[in-house]
Amino acid sequence: MEPFTAVEARVVGCLVEKQRTVPDTYPLTLNALVAACNQTSNRDPVVAYDDGTVLAAIDSLKAKGCARVVHPATGQRVTKYRHVVDEALGLEDGPLSVLAVLLLRGPQTEAELRARTERLHLFADAEELESALTVLASRDEPLVLRLDRRPGEREARWTDLLHGSGHDQPVSDGPTVTRARETGGPTLEERVAALEAEVALLREALLE
Repeated sequence: MEPFTAVEARVVGCLVEKQRTVPDTYPLTLNALVAACNQTSNRDPVVAYDDGTVLAAIDSLKAKGCARVVHPATGQRVTKYRHVVDEALGLEDGPLSVLAVLLLRGPQTEAELRARTERLHLFADAEELESALTVLASRDEPLVLRLDRRPGEREARWTDLLHGSGHDQPVSDGPTVTRARETGGPTLEERVAALEAEVALLREALLE
């Protein structure tokens, strides 16, 4: 498959995430999808995409067989969007959830991945997560890669191979975010922001 751009990767990751975390509002409207892309929680890097940027990514993802448009049915007013990346890549829920989190947050350790995939897919144990990573890494065209451990790091990280977004560049985090990453869990601020974003999506669905 042709590599994703950074925008396509963000759109795919958001569609997979919202399908699992707010299924009642999925597929997503354009407004909801743009809001998901621009969330400040559970995203690295944080972006500010406009409608045109996200629509262009949807069009290119459609051409790659990874997204579809859901046209309004009778009585409905808005077009919605969904992913079909699981069909395009032949992925089950576990590996797909891992891939989505990597697309949304960049390279991560196995501990971080296990903590951050909980809302999407609950892995029974570390071995089940490792199995999902093996599935992704052992394909004829691997979708993930285990990175060499850098000086000062306690664990090796994994990165996706679907796009080249510069995720592996060093980032500057505040102390709270850094501590959360070291322990593999989100901060209180991140959890609140994620809940607020999901409430906004639910409110939009009720207004349609």
